Amino acid sequence: MNTTSPFPEDAGDSPHMSLLGSEFVSFDEATSTAIMRFTVKREMTTWRGGVQGGLVAGYLDDVMGFAYVAATSGESAPLNLEISMSLIRLIPEGVLIGTGRVVKAGRKVIILEGELHSEDGKLMARATSTALPTPRPSATETGMG
Repeated sequence: MNTTSPFPEDAGDSPHMSLLGSEFVSFDEATSTAIMRFTVKREMTTWRGGVQGGLVAGYLDDVMGFAYVAATSGESAPLNLEISMSLIRLIPEGVLIGTGRVVKAGRKVIILEGELHSEDGKLMARATSTALPTPRPSATETGMG
């Protein structure tokens, strides 16, 4: 398993990664599976004490997208057409472990899967995504770097 980031050097500089508390853990080339760690901040939670559902989708989108970017050695990024998500448990402030997989990477369509687990291994949420393969933009190209 590769524990060095397969992303280009600027990958960890994306503003959303700071918001989500995203951290690369590993990428397994044989299975096109990425593992990420997220530090869930209080600001992501609702009065119920769990992460707001749309923000859960952000964590899942991040780990699924990371798997595809890593599988293409940072050359491509997915552009989501659809995300289907199941919220299994309320996700509290703290640490989440995300797993993202490339199920199919065609020339025109990508199928991705993602799961979020608590630190003790409980399944918290899962998702699938249908996306388009696109060239991965750099921070310089988008005017953010």
